[in-house]
Amino acid sequence: VQARFAIGDACRDDAAALVAELSRRGLAVHLLSGDGEGPVAGLAAKLGIKQWRSRATPEDKLAYVAALQAKGRRVLMVGDGVNDAPVLARADVSIAMGGGTDVARASGDMVLMGDRLSLIADSLLVSRRALAVIRQNLIWAAGYNVVALPLAVLGHVTPWLASLGMALSSLLVVGNALRLVKRNP
Repeated sequence: VQARFAIGDACRDDAAALVAELSRRGLAVHLLSGDGEGPVAGLAAKLGIKQWRSRATPEDKLAYVAALQAKGRRVLMVGDGVNDAPVLARADVSIAMGGGTDVARASGDMVLMGDRLSLIADSLLVSRRALAVIRQNLIWAAGYNVVALPLAVLGHVTPWLASLGMALSSLLVVGNALRLVKRNP
């Protein structure tokens, strides 16, 4: 034997930690890959992923995601290859790896810069915090308008005071949203 070549993909260092974190949060993790059964089964076992599929074509991936969505599941897809582009576009939310193909990055809702998988867990946390702040702001704005507008229409509040109240309400909403900004030292 003159030479021996082994071709394969290496598992990312932070993949196991991400799968564990997502599972801890109650999220189901699925692995869809175009690779053969042996490598995919091994990777799934190594990462603790119970639901996996090997030799999946782009059409198979689309059908898999469509079936999950038909059951009422919201699907977050992470991919990096040309064959992932259709399913990235189909998923409810999709993240393309920054080091992936151009077509995958164009198909994703988000592009992960730096290819650190731990950023996926961080992005889920930020999105949940943002949704909570949006709900708070909508409740505040609706409540203020339900109270202030009738008082202004009935003449119990002067126009300048109503304008000041509206400006202060807007500042409160913006200030609440600014809580999402994390300053790094």
